[in-house]
Amino acid sequence: MPAVRVIKKYANRRLYDTQASRHVTLEEVRALIAAGESIRVVDDRSGDDITRTVLLQIIAEQEQSGGPLFTTAVLEQLIRFYGNDMQGFLRSYLEESVATFVRQQRNLQGEVMKLMTEAPMAAFSEMARQNVALWEQFTGGTPPADGRKKGE
Repeated sequence: MPAVRVIKKYANRRLYDTQASRHVTLEEVRALIAAGESIRVVDDRSGDDITRTVLLQIIAEQEQSGGPLFTTAVLEQLIRFYGNDMQGFLRSYLEESVATFVRQQRNLQGEVMKLMTEAPMAAFSEMARQNVALWEQFTGGTPPADGRKKGE
């Protein structure tokens, strides 16, 4: 498990990446997360963990700047679950659903990369073999080598 990258937030609202020893913008923090980094944001004065607040701020900015991930209807439904007996269940359900989606996406990307790097011609050969088998099944014979129909 990779180490969690600590970001300090100062009273002047500036963020400081302790690993890189430099100030960072909220967009740079977003890019770190998008690249797979795990972060923890702490208030410099109190030492309080304010990671969720900063992550929600990043989400709010992303939602405003283009193609939002959450529709108004989804946000309304989420708000309705706060204080509801099912709030904990929904939190667990959403967390597991997103984790499953990410795993499936990685698996698919891995299969596509394997297909493209290990044996791209093998995939085309297999498709051609399957097409010939289908042709034989429906016509009762092999397709002519020159592409013409039988009897031409």
